[in-house]
Amino acid sequence: MEQFTTTIDGLTIHFVHRKSKHPGAFPLLITHGWPGSIAEFTKIIGPLTNPTAHGGSAADAFDVVMPSIPGFGFSGTPREPGFDPARIAQIEAQLMARLGYTRYGVQGGDWGSIISTQVAARDPEHVAGLHLNMCIGAAPAGADPNEGLTSAEIARLKIRQGFQAEETGYQQIQGTKPQTIGIALNDSPVALAAWIVEKFRTWCDCDGHPETVFTRDELLTNIMIYWVTETAASSARIYYESRHPTTPAAPGRIMAPTACADFPREIIWSPRRWLEPRYNITRWTELPKGGHFAALEQPQLLVEDVRAFFRTVR
Repeated sequence: MEQFTTTIDGLTIHFVHRKSKHPGAFPLLITHGWPGSIAEFTKIIGPLTNPTAHGGSAADAFDVVMPSIPGFGFSGTPREPGFDPARIAQIEAQLMARLGYTRYGVQGGDWGSIISTQVAARDPEHVAGLHLNMCIGAAPAGADPNEGLTSAEIARLKIRQGFQAEETGYQQIQGTKPQTIGIALNDSPVALAAWIVEKFRTWCDCDGHPETVFTRDELLTNIMIYWVTETAASSARIYYESRHPTTPAAPGRIMAPTACADFPREIIWSPRRWLEPRYNITRWTELPKGGHFAALEQPQLLVEDVRAFFRTVR
C-alpha cells in the first residue's frame, strides 16, 4: 500500500493514500478503530480505488485516505493528554486539506465512526457525505426510550444491554487505567494476542469461531502492528481521553447526508429513531450478515453500500 507520513498538531501522522487511475475519483477518508488498524482495509482498498477490476463501474472510483489514529500503529504517540476523538477529527480534516481535497466523503466504524462524525461536524463545508458501519445515538431525553420502536428493535436493544453488562470490562480498564494494562500488553505478545483476538472472536459474525471469518495471517498482521510499534498503551488511551475530553465535541445536527450500514452482529447499535435527531440519514441498509469488523468480515457488502451511497452525493 502507498504509505506516507506528515506532521500535524506536533505528531507524526501515518496514512495510506491510494489514488484511483480513473478520472474524477471521489476522495474518501476512512478511519479504523480499536483493536483494529489500517490492516482492516486491505480487502476494500482495491475495489474502492479500482472498481472496474472488481465488478464495478469507473464512475464509482474513489481516492482513498486511511490514516492511522494518533497513538495507533505507525502514527506518533501523543506525549501529552488531550488527543480525544474531536481533536483527532481536527487532525484528519487538516490532513485532507493538506492533500488538496476540498470536497470529500468520510467513512468509519468503531472509533472511526465517532471520529468520522466529528469530521463531518467540524468540516461541514468540505464533507459531502458520511457513511458509518457503527451507528450509535442516545435515547430521546425525557421520553420512553422504547416509544415508536418495533419489537425487533427492542429485542436488539436487549442484546446491546447484555453486551454492555458482560463484555465491556476492557472499556473500564482502558478508560481508567490505560497505562497499567498497556505495560502488561507491551511485555507479552501472548497477552496482547489474547487481548485482541478475544475481541475479534466476540465481535464478529462467526459464532465464536473467528478463523471461519479471518485467516490467521489477517489476525496476526493486526496484532503485529500493535506489537512492533509498542502501541498497546497509547492506543488504549483513546478510551481514557474520550472519558476526559479537553476538545469540545461539535454540537448540533450533522447536516451532511448520512448512511448507516447496519450489520446484524454489530455490538454497539441504536435504532434509527434515536439517530435521526443527530444525523441527516438518507440511506439505511440492513445487511444480511456481518459484525463489527465489516471491512474485513464482509468487504463486498461494505463496498457495495459505500458505492451506492456516495453515488447520491458525488
